[in-house]
Amino acid sequence: MDIFGGFMMIIWLAGFFLAVIWFILPFVIFSIKARSDETLARIGDIEARLTAIENKLPESGNLPPMGET
Repeated sequence: MDIFGGFMMIIWLAGFFLAVIWFILPFVIFSIKARSDETLARIGDIEARLTAIENKLPESGNLPPMGET
């Protein structure tokens, strides 16, 4: 009977641990989703700014090397 009691204690602890994860996981997932949506919006803004800068550059292709102004 002692082995069965120890086994039930392990099962109870594992179940409790899984229940805690079950309740916390949705908040973690939605938090990650919100951050990724915000990052995607920022990337869109950066892309628009880069497109505007590229449109202002001359078409000749004689651009200065990187790091020089």
